[in-house]
Amino acid sequence: MKFTRSRRRMAVAAMAVSLASTGLVSALGTASGASDAHVTGHVLLVGTYKGVKGNYTSIQAAVNAAKAGDWIFVAPGDYRETYDMTNPPAEGNLRSGNYASVLVSTSGLHIRGVNRSSTILDGTSSGAACSSARADQNFGPTVGGRLVGRNGIVVNRANNVSIDNLTTCNFLGGSGDTGNNIWWNGGAGTGKIGLTGYSGSFLTATNTYNGGASTDATYGIFSSDAAGPATWTDTYASNFNDAGMYVGACMQACSITIDKAWMENNALGYSGTNSGGNIVIQNSRFDNNQDGLDTNTQISGDPPPPQNGACPTAAVSKITKTHSCWVVINNTFDHNNNPYVPKAGGAAAGPLGTGLTISGGRNDVVMNNKFISNGAWGLLVVPFPDGDRPPSGVTCTNSGGNSFPGLGCIYDPQNIQVKGNTFTGNGFFGNPSNSDIGQIVLFPNQVVSCYSGNKTPDGTFPTDLQTTNPTCTGKKTPVKTSLESPLLAQALCDTGFGSCSGIGTYPKSSTVIFTPLPKTLASMPNPCLGMPSNAWCVKGKLK
Repeated sequence: MKFTRSRRRMAVAAMAVSLASTGLVSALGTASGASDAHVTGHVLLVGTYKGVKGNYTSIQAAVNAAKAGDWIFVAPGDYRETYDMTNPPAEGNLRSGNYASVLVSTSGLHIRGVNRSSTILDGTSSGAACSSARADQNFGPTVGGRLVGRNGIVVNRANNVSIDNLTTCNFLGGSGDTGNNIWWNGGAGTGKIGLTGYSGSFLTATNTYNGGASTDATYGIFSSDAAGPATWTDTYASNFNDAGMYVGACMQACSITIDKAWMENNALGYSGTNSGGNIVIQNSRFDNNQDGLDTNTQISGDPPPPQNGACPTAAVSKITKTHSCWVVINNTFDHNNNPYVPKAGGAAAGPLGTGLTISGGRNDVVMNNKFISNGAWGLLVVPFPDGDRPPSGVTCTNSGGNSFPGLGCIYDPQNIQVKGNTFTGNGFFGNPSNSDIGQIVLFPNQVVSCYSGNKTPDGTFPTDLQTTNPTCTGKKTPVKTSLESPLLAQALCDTGFGSCSGIGTYPKSSTVIFTPLPKTLASMPNPCLGMPSNAWCVKGKLK
Protein backbone atom coordinates (compact mmCIF):
# COMPACT_ATOMS: atom_id res chain seq x y z
CA MET A 1 0.00 0.00 0.00
CA LYS A 2 2.69 2.45 0.95
CA PHE A 3 4.58 1.91 -2.29
CA THR A 4 1.62 2.51 -4.57
CA ARG A 5 0.37 5.44 -2.54
CA SER A 6 3.79 7.07 -2.66
CA ARG A 7 3.39 7.51 -6.41
CA ARG A 8 0.33 9.69 -6.03
CA ARG A 9 2.31 12.91 -6.43
CA MET A 10 3.10 11.91 -10.02
CA ALA A 11 -0.23 13.52 -10.82
CA VAL A 12 1.46 16.84 -11.18
CA ALA A 13 4.76 15.36 -12.26
CA ALA A 14 3.32 13.47 -15.18
CA MET A 15 1.26 16.35 -16.43
CA ALA A 16 1.55 19.00 -15.27
CA VAL A 17 -22.24 17.89 6.10
CA SER A 18 -19.97 18.62 7.37
CA LEU A 19 -18.85 16.63 10.32
CA ALA A 20 -19.55 19.50 12.58
CA SER A 21 -22.67 17.75 13.88
CA THR A 22 -22.97 18.06 17.61
CA GLY A 23 -23.50 14.33 17.94
CA LEU A 24 -19.97 13.44 16.86
CA VAL A 25 -18.20 13.68 20.20
CA SER A 26 -21.03 12.00 22.06
CA ALA A 27 -20.93 9.16 19.55
CA LEU A 28 -17.35 8.57 20.60
CA GLY A 29 -18.08 8.81 24.29
CA THR A 30 -15.20 10.41 26.15
CA ALA A 31 -12.62 9.49 23.54
CA SER A 32 -11.27 13.02 23.22
CA GLY A 33 -11.57 14.02 26.82
CA ALA A 34 -15.14 15.26 26.96
CA SER A 35 -16.96 14.67 30.23
CA ASP A 36 -19.50 11.87 30.29
CA ALA A 37 -22.09 11.29 32.98
CA HIS A 38 -22.10 7.58 32.13
CA VAL A 39 -18.45 6.68 32.73
CA THR A 40 -17.78 2.98 32.32
CA GLY A 41 -14.86 0.61 32.34
CA HIS A 42 -11.81 0.27 34.54
CA VAL A 43 -8.57 2.25 34.58
CA LEU A 44 -5.35 0.30 34.01
CA LEU A 45 -2.40 2.37 35.23
CA VAL A 46 0.95 2.11 33.43
CA GLY A 47 4.18 3.31 35.04
CA THR A 48 4.58 5.39 38.18
CA TYR A 49 3.09 8.80 38.86
CA LYS A 50 4.12 10.87 41.91
CA GLY A 51 5.39 7.78 43.69
CA VAL A 52 2.25 5.73 43.08
CA LYS A 53 2.97 2.64 41.02
CA GLY A 54 0.50 1.49 38.44
CA ASN A 55 -0.54 -2.08 37.72
CA TYR A 56 1.62 -2.38 34.61
CA THR A 57 5.08 -1.36 33.49
CA SER A 58 4.34 -1.55 29.77
CA ILE A 59 1.54 -0.17 27.60
CA GLN A 60 1.21 -3.43 25.67
CA ALA A 61 0.71 -5.44 28.86
CA ALA A 62 -2.16 -3.14 29.82
CA VAL A 63 -3.63 -3.37 26.31
CA ASN A 64 -3.52 -7.16 26.49
CA ALA A 65 -5.33 -7.15 29.83
CA ALA A 66 -7.94 -4.53 28.94
CA LYS A 67 -11.53 -5.14 27.93
CA ALA A 68 -13.88 -2.99 25.87
CA GLY A 69 -14.58 0.28 27.66
CA ASP A 70 -11.39 0.25 29.73
CA TRP A 71 -8.93 3.10 30.08
CA ILE A 72 -5.17 2.72 29.83
CA PHE A 73 -3.64 5.67 31.68
CA VAL A 74 0.10 6.08 31.08
CA ALA A 75 2.41 7.98 33.44
CA PRO A 76 5.20 10.23 32.17
CA GLY A 77 8.15 8.17 31.01
CA ASP A 78 10.10 6.97 27.98
CA TYR A 79 8.34 3.77 26.90
CA ARG A 80 10.28 1.54 24.52
CA GLU A 81 7.71 -1.08 23.69
CA THR A 82 8.81 -4.13 21.69
CA TYR A 83 5.74 -6.22 20.91
CA ASP A 84 6.71 -6.28 17.22
CA MET A 85 10.21 -7.51 18.05
CA THR A 86 8.92 -10.54 19.94
CA ASN A 87 5.95 -11.07 17.60
CA PRO A 88 7.33 -10.28 14.14
CA PRO A 89 5.05 -10.47 11.09
CA ALA A 90 5.12 -13.44 8.74
CA GLU A 91 7.04 -12.87 5.54
CA GLY A 92 3.84 -12.85 3.50
CA ASN A 93 2.15 -10.39 5.85
CA LEU A 94 4.41 -7.35 5.53
CA ARG A 95 1.86 -5.25 3.66
CA SER A 96 -0.90 -5.65 6.23
CA GLY A 97 0.56 -3.21 8.74
CA ASN A 98 -0.97 -5.15 11.63
CA TYR A 99 2.21 -5.27 13.69
CA ALA A 100 3.62 -2.58 15.95
CA SER A 101 5.45 -1.76 19.14
CA VAL A 102 1.95 -1.49 20.63
CA LEU A 103 -0.78 -3.44 18.84
CA VAL A 104 -4.42 -2.79 19.77
CA SER A 105 -7.02 -5.34 18.67
CA THR A 106 -9.71 -4.76 21.32
CA SER A 107 -12.52 -2.36 20.48
CA GLY A 108 -13.59 0.42 22.80
CA LEU A 109 -10.25 1.10 24.52
CA HIS A 110 -9.09 4.56 25.60
CA ILE A 111 -5.30 5.06 25.71
CA ARG A 112 -4.29 8.30 27.36
CA GLY A 113 -1.06 9.82 28.62
CA VAL A 114 -0.77 11.83 31.81
CA ASN A 115 1.27 14.49 29.99
CA ARG A 116 1.55 15.06 26.26
CA SER A 117 5.23 16.00 26.24
CA SER A 118 6.60 13.61 28.85
CA THR A 119 4.55 10.48 28.13
CA ILE A 120 6.62 9.21 25.21
CA LEU A 121 6.30 6.09 23.08
CA ASP A 122 9.83 5.85 21.75
CA GLY A 123 10.99 3.83 18.76
CA THR A 124 14.65 3.93 19.74
CA SER A 125 16.28 1.09 21.65
CA SER A 126 18.80 3.04 23.74
CA GLY A 127 20.12 6.48 24.56
CA ALA A 128 18.18 9.57 25.48
CA ALA A 129 14.51 9.82 24.61
CA CYS A 130 14.01 10.15 20.83
CA SER A 131 17.75 10.01 20.24
CA SER A 132 19.02 10.96 16.78
CA ALA A 133 22.11 8.73 17.01
CA ARG A 134 22.24 5.80 14.60
CA ALA A 135 23.47 3.43 17.31
CA ASP A 136 20.30 4.09 19.32
CA GLN A 137 17.79 3.30 16.54
CA ASN A 138 15.67 0.18 16.30
CA PHE A 139 15.10 -0.84 12.67
CA GLY A 140 12.61 -3.56 13.52
CA PRO A 141 12.74 -7.35 13.23
CA THR A 142 14.44 -9.11 10.36
CA VAL A 143 12.03 -11.05 8.14
CA GLY A 144 13.15 -12.74 4.94
CA GLY A 145 16.63 -11.38 5.44
CA ARG A 146 15.47 -7.75 5.49
CA LEU A 147 14.77 -5.25 8.25
CA VAL A 148 11.04 -4.70 8.41
CA GLY A 149 10.98 -1.29 10.13
CA ARG A 150 8.53 -0.40 12.88
CA ASN A 151 5.15 1.12 13.64
CA GLY A 152 4.33 2.90 16.88
CA ILE A 153 0.71 2.24 17.85
CA VAL A 154 -1.46 0.32 15.40
CA VAL A 155 -5.17 -0.02 16.08
CA ASN A 156 -5.88 -3.15 14.05
CA ARG A 157 -9.54 -3.45 12.98
CA ALA A 158 -10.78 -2.40 16.41
CA ASN A 159 -13.67 0.04 16.64
CA ASN A 160 -14.00 3.17 18.78
CA VAL A 161 -10.44 3.32 20.10
CA SER A 162 -9.19 6.69 21.32
CA ILE A 163 -5.55 7.75 21.76
CA ASP A 164 -4.79 11.00 23.57
CA ASN A 165 -2.16 13.15 25.21
CA LEU A 166 1.20 11.58 24.36
CA THR A 167 4.23 11.84 22.08
CA THR A 168 5.56 9.26 19.64
CA CYS A 169 8.92 9.35 17.90
CA ASN A 170 11.38 7.47 15.69
CA PHE A 171 9.35 4.63 14.27
CA LEU A 172 11.32 3.98 11.14
CA GLY A 173 10.51 2.53 7.75
CA GLY A 174 11.84 -0.68 6.20
CA SER A 175 10.73 -3.54 3.98
CA GLY A 176 7.28 -3.70 5.58
CA ASP A 177 4.39 -1.25 5.70
CA THR A 178 6.13 0.65 8.46
CA GLY A 179 7.39 4.05 9.54
CA ASN A 180 3.95 4.99 10.89
CA ASN A 181 3.67 6.49 14.36
CA ILE A 182 -0.07 6.22 15.17
CA TRP A 183 -2.24 4.25 12.77
CA TRP A 184 -5.92 3.32 12.85
CA ASN A 185 -5.73 0.46 10.33
CA GLY A 186 -8.99 -1.02 9.08
CA GLY A 187 -7.28 -3.37 6.63
CA ALA A 188 -4.44 -1.90 4.60
CA GLY A 189 -4.89 -2.37 0.86
CA THR A 190 -8.18 -4.29 1.11
CA GLY A 191 -10.39 -1.56 -0.30
CA LYS A 192 -12.89 -2.34 2.46
CA ILE A 193 -13.88 -0.63 5.70
CA GLY A 194 -12.62 -2.73 8.60
CA LEU A 195 -12.78 -0.22 11.45
CA THR A 196 -15.49 2.21 12.53
CA GLY A 197 -15.14 5.10 14.96
CA TYR A 198 -11.87 6.52 16.30
CA SER A 199 -10.38 9.65 17.80
CA GLY A 200 -7.10 11.24 18.78
CA SER A 201 -6.25 14.45 20.62
CA PHE A 202 -3.21 16.23 22.00
CA LEU A 203 -0.92 13.95 20.00
CA THR A 204 2.64 14.64 18.88
CA ALA A 205 4.41 12.57 16.23
CA THR A 206 7.96 13.25 15.10
CA ASN A 207 11.26 11.78 13.95
CA THR A 208 14.83 12.81 14.75
CA TYR A 209 16.87 10.24 12.81
CA ASN A 210 17.95 10.80 9.22
CA GLY A 211 19.13 7.54 7.72
CA GLY A 212 17.89 8.02 4.15
CA ALA A 213 14.70 7.22 2.29
CA SER A 214 14.78 3.47 3.03
CA THR A 215 14.42 4.00 6.78
CA ASP A 216 12.81 7.42 7.10
CA ALA A 217 9.67 7.70 9.20
CA THR A 218 6.72 7.81 6.79
CA TYR A 219 3.45 8.97 8.42
CA GLY A 220 2.76 10.68 11.72
CA ILE A 221 -0.99 10.32 12.39
CA PHE A 222 -2.67 7.96 9.99
CA SER A 223 -5.95 6.22 9.19
CA SER A 224 -6.85 3.89 6.34
CA ASP A 225 -9.82 1.68 5.50
CA ALA A 226 -11.51 3.25 8.53
CA ALA A 227 -14.90 4.94 8.78
CA GLY A 228 -16.10 7.53 11.22
CA PRO A 229 -17.42 9.09 13.25
CA ALA A 230 -13.90 10.28 13.95
CA THR A 231 -12.03 13.30 15.29
CA TRP A 232 -8.41 14.41 15.43
CA THR A 233 -7.83 17.57 17.40
CA ASP A 234 -4.78 19.41 18.77
CA THR A 235 -2.32 17.26 16.82
CA TYR A 236 1.22 17.98 15.66
CA ALA A 237 3.51 16.11 13.27
CA SER A 238 6.92 16.90 11.80
CA ASN A 239 9.83 15.38 9.87
CA PHE A 240 7.98 12.69 7.89
CA ASN A 241 9.05 11.73 4.38
CA ASP A 242 5.47 11.33 3.17
CA ALA A 243 2.81 13.06 5.26
CA GLY A 244 2.38 14.40 8.76
CA MET A 245 -1.18 13.08 8.71
CA TYR A 246 -3.07 10.91 6.26
CA VAL A 247 -6.69 9.83 5.74
CA GLY A 248 -7.43 7.46 2.88
CA ALA A 249 -9.25 4.47 1.43
CA CYS A 250 -12.42 5.21 3.34
CA MET A 251 -15.02 4.75 0.58
CA GLN A 252 -16.67 8.16 1.15
CA ALA A 253 -17.40 7.07 4.70
CA CYS A 254 -14.43 8.90 6.24
CA SER A 255 -16.62 11.08 8.51
CA ILE A 256 -13.73 12.82 10.23
CA THR A 257 -13.21 16.31 11.59
CA ILE A 258 -9.60 17.44 11.89
CA ASP A 259 -9.33 20.51 14.10
CA LYS A 260 -6.40 22.55 15.38
CA ALA A 261 -3.70 20.46 13.71
CA TRP A 262 -0.19 21.78 13.11
CA MET A 263 1.81 20.05 10.38
CA GLU A 264 5.33 21.25 9.57
CA ASN A 265 8.57 20.10 7.96
CA ASN A 266 7.04 17.14 6.10
CA ALA A 267 7.08 16.27 2.42
CA LEU A 268 3.29 16.69 2.58
CA GLY A 269 1.57 18.21 5.60
CA TYR A 270 -1.65 16.29 4.97
CA SER A 271 -2.32 13.63 2.36
CA GLY A 272 -5.47 11.75 1.43
CA THR A 273 -5.90 9.23 -1.38
CA ASN A 274 -9.44 8.32 -2.45
CA SER A 275 -10.82 9.86 0.72
CA GLY A 276 -14.15 11.60 0.62
CA GLY A 277 -17.61 12.12 1.90
CA ASN A 278 -17.64 13.92 5.24
CA ILE A 279 -14.17 15.34 5.84
CA VAL A 280 -13.67 18.70 7.52
CA ILE A 281 -10.18 20.13 8.05
CA GLN A 282 -10.39 23.34 10.03
CA ASN A 283 -8.56 25.82 12.25
CA SER A 284 -5.21 24.22 11.41
CA ARG A 285 -1.78 25.30 10.23
CA PHE A 286 0.37 23.81 7.48
CA ASP A 287 3.76 25.48 7.27
CA ASN A 288 7.31 24.83 6.11
CA ASN A 289 6.38 21.62 4.33
CA GLN A 290 7.31 20.91 0.74
CA ASP A 291 3.58 20.84 -0.16
CA GLY A 292 1.15 21.86 2.57
CA LEU A 293 -1.95 19.74 1.93
CA ASP A 294 -2.66 17.22 -0.79
CA THR A 295 -5.64 15.10 -1.73
CA ASN A 296 -5.84 12.94 -4.83
CA THR A 297 -7.48 10.19 -6.82
CA GLN A 298 -5.49 7.03 -7.54
CA ILE A 299 -6.74 3.98 -9.40
CA SER A 300 -4.96 1.35 -7.29
CA GLY A 301 -3.33 2.92 -4.23
CA ASP A 302 -5.70 2.82 -1.25
CA PRO A 303 -8.71 1.79 -3.35
CA PRO A 304 -11.39 2.36 -4.43
CA PRO A 305 -11.19 5.52 -6.56
CA PRO A 306 -12.07 8.32 -6.97
CA GLN A 307 -11.43 10.96 -4.32
CA ASN A 308 -14.94 12.35 -4.01
CA GLY A 309 -16.12 14.95 -1.53
CA ALA A 310 -19.80 14.54 -2.33
CA CYS A 311 -22.02 14.19 0.73
CA PRO A 312 -23.27 10.64 1.31
CA THR A 313 -26.90 10.02 0.33
CA ALA A 314 -26.98 13.39 -1.48
CA ALA A 315 -27.18 15.23 1.84
CA VAL A 316 -26.43 18.94 2.18
CA SER A 317 -23.42 20.12 4.17
CA LYS A 318 -24.19 22.45 7.06
CA ILE A 319 -20.97 24.30 6.23
CA THR A 320 -21.05 24.63 2.45
CA LYS A 321 -24.85 24.56 1.98
CA THR A 322 -24.16 22.35 -1.03
CA HIS A 323 -23.87 18.62 -1.71
CA SER A 324 -20.10 18.81 -1.11
CA CYS A 325 -18.98 17.66 2.36
CA TRP A 326 -15.17 17.59 1.91
CA VAL A 327 -14.31 20.99 3.34
CA VAL A 328 -11.03 22.76 4.07
CA ILE A 329 -11.98 25.86 6.06
CA ASN A 330 -10.33 28.49 8.28
CA ASN A 331 -6.80 27.13 7.95
CA THR A 332 -3.45 28.78 7.28
CA PHE A 333 -1.05 27.51 4.60
CA ASP A 334 2.18 29.43 4.91
CA HIS A 335 5.77 29.16 3.71
CA ASN A 336 5.46 25.67 2.21
CA ASN A 337 8.71 26.15 0.33
CA ASN A 338 10.95 23.76 2.22
CA PRO A 339 13.44 21.74 0.11
CA TYR A 340 15.13 20.35 3.23
CA VAL A 341 12.37 17.99 4.35
CA PRO A 342 12.83 14.21 4.27
CA LYS A 343 11.17 12.88 1.13
CA ALA A 344 10.82 9.58 -0.70
CA GLY A 345 9.02 8.04 -3.65
CA GLY A 346 6.26 10.04 -5.27
CA ALA A 347 5.94 12.32 -2.23
CA ALA A 348 9.35 13.68 -3.19
CA ALA A 349 7.69 14.96 -6.36
CA GLY A 350 5.19 17.09 -4.48
CA PRO A 351 5.20 20.57 -6.03
CA LEU A 352 7.49 22.51 -3.72
CA GLY A 353 6.19 25.93 -2.87
CA THR A 354 2.51 24.96 -2.89
CA GLY A 355 0.06 25.54 -0.06
CA LEU A 356 -2.67 23.08 -1.13
CA THR A 357 -3.00 20.67 -4.04
CA ILE A 358 -6.12 18.88 -5.29
CA SER A 359 -5.08 16.23 -7.83
CA GLY A 360 -7.94 14.57 -9.68
CA GLY A 361 -10.38 15.20 -6.85
CA ARG A 362 -14.01 16.12 -7.20
CA ASN A 363 -16.75 17.82 -5.21
CA ASP A 364 -14.31 19.41 -2.77
CA VAL A 365 -14.62 22.83 -1.13
CA VAL A 366 -11.78 25.16 -0.10
CA MET A 367 -13.11 28.21 1.72
CA ASN A 368 -12.08 31.01 4.07
CA ASN A 369 -8.43 29.98 4.34
CA LYS A 370 -5.24 32.03 4.32
CA PHE A 371 -2.45 31.25 1.85
CA ILE A 372 0.72 33.12 2.75
CA SER A 373 4.17 33.17 1.11
CA ASN A 374 4.01 29.91 -0.83
CA GLY A 375 6.61 30.48 -3.53
CA ALA A 376 5.07 28.56 -6.44
CA TRP A 377 1.29 28.47 -6.00
CA GLY A 378 -1.02 29.08 -3.10
CA LEU A 379 -3.51 26.51 -4.46
CA LEU A 380 -3.23 24.03 -7.34
CA VAL A 381 -6.20 22.23 -8.90
CA VAL A 382 -4.75 19.71 -11.37
CA PRO A 383 -5.26 16.26 -12.96
CA PHE A 384 -3.81 13.00 -11.72
CA PRO A 385 -2.47 10.38 -14.17
CA ASP A 386 -2.14 6.80 -12.95
CA GLY A 387 -0.56 3.96 -14.88
CA ASP A 388 -1.02 1.37 -12.12
CA ARG A 389 -3.13 -1.74 -12.54
CA PRO A 390 -6.64 -1.20 -11.16
CA PRO A 391 -8.13 -3.56 -8.57
CA SER A 392 -10.80 -6.07 -9.50
CA GLY A 393 -14.02 -4.46 -10.69
CA VAL A 394 -12.45 -1.05 -11.26
CA THR A 395 -11.72 0.42 -14.68
CA CYS A 396 -10.54 3.84 -15.73
CA THR A 397 -13.92 4.64 -17.23
CA ASN A 398 -16.14 3.40 -14.42
CA SER A 399 -14.07 5.30 -11.84
CA GLY A 400 -14.37 8.60 -13.72
CA GLY A 401 -11.05 8.71 -15.55
CA ASN A 402 -9.94 9.14 -19.15
CA SER A 403 -7.43 6.79 -20.79
CA PHE A 404 -4.44 8.44 -22.38
CA PRO A 405 -1.62 6.59 -24.21
CA GLY A 406 1.58 6.53 -22.20
CA LEU A 407 0.03 7.98 -19.04
CA GLY A 408 -2.64 5.40 -18.22
CA CYS A 409 -5.78 6.72 -16.56
CA ILE A 410 -6.08 10.48 -16.08
CA TYR A 411 -8.45 11.91 -13.50
CA ASP A 412 -9.29 15.55 -14.08
CA PRO A 413 -10.39 17.72 -11.14
CA GLN A 414 -14.13 18.34 -11.21
CA ASN A 415 -16.58 20.57 -9.36
CA ILE A 416 -13.99 22.02 -6.97
CA GLN A 417 -15.38 25.10 -5.20
CA VAL A 418 -12.84 27.70 -4.09
CA LYS A 419 -14.29 30.72 -2.35
CA GLY A 420 -13.55 33.42 0.19
CA ASN A 421 -9.84 32.63 0.56
CA THR A 422 -7.18 35.26 1.16
CA PHE A 423 -3.84 35.03 -0.65
CA THR A 424 -0.79 37.06 0.35
CA GLY A 425 2.70 36.99 -1.14
CA ASN A 426 2.39 33.76 -3.13
CA GLY A 427 4.12 32.92 -6.41
CA PHE A 428 7.30 34.80 -5.54
CA PHE A 429 9.51 32.20 -7.23
CA GLY A 430 8.52 34.27 -10.24
CA ASN A 431 8.28 31.53 -12.84
CA PRO A 432 5.55 31.63 -15.52
CA SER A 433 2.16 30.63 -14.03
CA ASN A 434 3.41 30.95 -10.43
CA SER A 435 0.49 32.67 -8.76
CA ASP A 436 -2.14 32.47 -6.05
CA ILE A 437 -4.26 29.83 -7.84
CA GLY A 438 -3.46 27.52 -10.75
CA GLN A 439 -5.82 25.15 -12.57
CA ILE A 440 -5.36 22.54 -15.31
CA VAL A 441 -8.18 20.51 -16.90
CA LEU A 442 -7.18 18.25 -19.81
CA PHE A 443 -10.36 16.61 -21.09
CA PRO A 444 -13.75 17.83 -22.31
CA ASN A 445 -16.99 17.04 -20.51
CA GLN A 446 -15.56 17.49 -17.03
CA VAL A 447 -17.73 19.26 -14.45
CA VAL A 448 -16.41 22.80 -14.18
CA SER A 449 -14.86 24.05 -10.93
CA CYS A 450 -15.70 27.50 -9.60
CA TYR A 451 -13.80 30.37 -7.99
CA SER A 452 -15.34 33.35 -6.23
CA GLY A 453 -14.64 35.94 -3.55
CA ASN A 454 -10.94 35.07 -3.33
CA LYS A 455 -8.43 37.87 -2.77
CA THR A 456 -5.70 37.06 -5.31
CA PRO A 457 -3.26 39.99 -5.57
CA ASP A 458 -0.70 37.75 -7.26
CA GLY A 459 -3.15 36.51 -9.85
CA THR A 460 -4.46 33.20 -11.09
CA PHE A 461 -3.62 30.91 -13.98
CA PRO A 462 -5.60 31.04 -16.20
CA THR A 463 -6.08 34.71 -15.43
CA ASP A 464 -9.88 34.63 -15.78
CA LEU A 465 -10.68 31.91 -13.23
CA GLN A 466 -12.86 34.15 -11.06
CA THR A 467 -14.78 35.73 -13.93
CA THR A 468 -15.60 32.79 -16.19
CA ASN A 469 -16.79 30.35 -13.51
CA PRO A 470 -17.82 32.12 -10.30
CA THR A 471 -20.50 29.55 -9.45
CA CYS A 472 -20.52 25.76 -9.59
CA THR A 473 -23.54 24.96 -11.72
CA GLY A 474 -22.75 21.45 -12.95
CA LYS A 475 -21.89 22.60 -16.45
CA LYS A 476 -19.10 20.76 -18.26
CA THR A 477 -15.98 21.88 -20.07
CA PRO A 478 -16.54 22.01 -23.83
CA VAL A 479 -12.96 21.41 -25.01
CA LYS A 480 -9.60 20.14 -23.89
CA THR A 481 -7.02 22.40 -22.31
CA SER A 482 -3.85 22.65 -24.37
CA LEU A 483 -1.03 20.34 -23.37
CA GLU A 484 1.23 23.32 -24.05
CA SER A 485 -0.01 25.08 -20.92
CA PRO A 486 2.80 26.98 -19.15
CA LEU A 487 1.40 25.70 -15.86
CA LEU A 488 1.92 22.11 -17.00
CA ALA A 489 5.51 22.83 -17.95
CA GLN A 490 6.16 24.54 -14.61
CA ALA A 491 4.63 21.67 -12.66
CA LEU A 492 6.88 19.19 -14.47
CA CYS A 493 9.90 21.37 -13.75
CA ASP A 494 8.98 21.87 -10.08
CA THR A 495 8.47 18.18 -9.40
CA GLY A 496 11.65 17.16 -11.19
CA PHE A 497 9.90 15.02 -13.78
CA GLY A 498 10.49 17.50 -16.57
CA SER A 499 13.29 19.70 -17.74
CA CYS A 500 13.72 23.15 -16.25
CA SER A 501 15.98 24.26 -19.08
CA GLY A 502 14.85 27.70 -20.14
CA ILE A 503 11.67 27.33 -18.05
CA GLY A 504 12.28 28.34 -14.46
CA THR A 505 13.99 27.72 -11.15
CA TYR A 506 12.70 25.98 -8.01
CA PRO A 507 14.72 25.33 -4.84
CA LYS A 508 16.21 21.83 -4.71
CA SER A 509 18.29 20.13 -2.05
CA SER A 510 19.33 16.64 -1.02
CA THR A 511 20.16 17.91 2.45
CA VAL A 512 17.69 17.05 5.23
CA ILE A 513 17.21 19.40 8.15
CA PHE A 514 14.87 18.30 10.93
CA THR A 515 12.91 20.78 12.96
CA PRO A 516 12.90 20.36 16.76
CA LEU A 517 9.64 20.02 18.64
CA PRO A 518 8.06 23.36 19.56
CA LYS A 519 7.94 24.19 23.25
CA THR A 520 4.42 25.52 22.93
CA LEU A 521 2.50 22.27 22.38
CA ALA A 522 -0.25 22.19 24.97
CA SER A 523 -1.06 19.10 27.02
CA MET A 524 -4.64 18.03 27.70
CA PRO A 525 -5.91 20.49 30.35
CA ASN A 526 -7.33 17.73 32.55
CA PRO A 527 -6.42 14.19 31.50
CA CYS A 528 -8.62 12.78 34.29
CA LEU A 529 -11.73 14.30 32.74
CA GLY A 530 -14.32 11.67 31.86
CA MET A 531 -12.25 8.87 33.34
CA PRO A 532 -13.37 6.54 36.16
CA SER A 533 -11.83 7.10 39.58
CA ASN A 534 -8.29 5.80 40.00
CA ALA A 535 -5.20 6.19 42.19
CA TRP A 536 -3.82 9.10 40.14
CA CYS A 537 -7.01 11.13 39.87
CA VAL A 538 -8.67 12.69 42.90
CA LYS A 539 -12.15 14.09 42.43
CA GLY A 540 -11.68 14.08 38.68
CA LYS A 541 -8.31 15.86 38.66
CA LEU A 542 -4.67 14.76 38.70
CA LYS A 543 -3.08 14.47 42.12
